[in-house]
Formats: sequence, structure tokens, C-alpha cells
Amino acid sequence: MNDVWKMIRHSTRTAKFGLVVVAVWIVVAVLAPILAPYGMNDIDVAQRLAPPCWMEGGSMDHIFGTDQLGRDVLTRLIYGSRISLIVGIVAGIVGLVIGVILGLLAGYFGGWIDVVISRMIDVMLAFPFIFLALLLVAALGASLTNVILVLGITGWVPYARTVRAQVLSVKEKEFVKAAHALGCSDGRIIFKQILPSVIDSAIILGTMDIGTIILSEASLTFLGLGIPPNIATWGNMIANGNDYIFSAGWLTMIPGIALLIGCISINFVGDWLRDVRDPRLRGVD
Repeated sequence: MNDVWKMIRHSTRTAKFGLVVVAVWIVVAVLAPILAPYGMNDIDVAQRLAPPCWMEGGSMDHIFGTDQLGRDVLTRLIYGSRISLIVGIVAGIVGLVIGVILGLLAGYFGGWIDVVISRMIDVMLAFPFIFLALLLVAALGASLTNVILVLGITGWVPYARTVRAQVLSVKEKEFVKAAHALGCSDGRIIFKQILPSVIDSAIILGTMDIGTIILSEASLTFLGLGIPPNIATWGNMIANGNDYIFSAGWLTMIPGIALLIGCISINFVGDWLRDVRDPRLRGVD
């Protein structure tokens, strides 16, 4: 624990900013039912389109104002943070697991297995990520579970490419050759010898990819093919406020700013983890 605090103290300002924002984000998401001043879908038609407290006509009863149905924007922002984290983390784990396994198999066995997996990667790269996600969500239907599965299934390619490249190098190391000489099985060598040497890069890549996944979820939801409207998400909030962008701009501005700051902070944390793992990469894009 002391080593972790030491690394944080010696981190850059952007890394500290990212860590603070992500930590606050996690706390808010976990404590959403306690912190939210109203229910997620509580409707007060008499207060519809009430402006934020810093604008004329606003009040502290609704700090960030209300939407077209009179729902509290702050409350929905808090609950939306929970959905964004769930989608980003769970979909990221799904993509990481699939990508790491395929990358290990391709790099270690080579031959026809490598050819098949490499061609799968080429096919996935031939389609824009968001376009493929749109097709799958449209086919499966809009729901939180389907969005997570689609973003996870379509997001394994970067992990597979990274792990495959590292496995091709690691499998030539002396400790791997020694394991072969001792008669260790392929499964033991892959998961006991090679995996620990390549998993760090995959985890760092996964951390940096969470922001992309959250943006993808917001994009799908904004287009009406993501999470259903009855669930508060930042993408839903932006989509719902699109028709009022000139008369009630806070409906899109506030969740948009939250989405921007959150995703940038996650990237800052990913950069920090990368630098901690290998200081030689500091400042290298």
C-alpha cells in the first residue's frame, strides 16, 4: 500500500486529476441511491424545464435543473454514472478475456490457428467499430445486457493483437524453453509462464479502453439502439435533450461535460498505469 501511495504522490498532475475524478465517480456510482436527491424517474410536470440554480429562474431544489418531464437532472446524472461504469468495466472485461485468450492461442501455437485468428482480426478491422456494434444491437435488441455483450464481443481485437505480438517474443525466452524441456503441458506453459508476462499490457490497454466503451454506449443510446429510455444514462440524457438544445441547453450540456471529463480522466489513469509499468514509455503516444 505504501508503494501505491508513493507512486501516486510522484505521479503527474494529469494523473492525479484523473485518479481523483475516477475515485469520485466510483463513490458516486456506488452511493447513487443515497446521494441522489430524488428518484431516478420521479416526474414533476409543474417543474418541467426548470433551469439550473445559476441561471435566472433556477433554484437549489434542482441544482442542475429539470428535463422536459420534470425529472431532476442531477439525480439522473448520478444514476447515469453508475450505468456508464457498469457498461465500461463489464464490457471491457468481456473484450479483454476474449482478446487475451485468442492472442495467447495465436501467438503460442502459430500455424493454422494463428492464420484463422489473424483473419478474424482482419475481418473485424474491415468494419468500423461503431457500425458493427450498431448492426449487432439492432439485431439483438436494445437492452443493457445486449449493449454490454455487443461492446465486449466487438472490442477484443486490440487485446488479441497486443497479446499475440508479445507472446511471439516471450515464447522464445529461456524460461519458456526450460518449461518445454521439463515436459510441462502447453496449457501450463501458456497460463503459468506466458500469461503473467503479457497480462499487464492487456490490463493497461483495457483501462484506457473503458473511456472508448463508455463513449460507444452513449453513441448507441443517442441513436436509439442502446439502453432503453426508462434507464437513466448519459447517452439517454443527451438524446432526450437534443430537441431542447436551444431552449434548454443544460439538458445536453451537463451530461456531455460529465461524459467528456469522465472519459478524459480514465485516459489519464491509463497513461499513468502505462508509465508506472514502463517509465521508458512516458511521453510516448
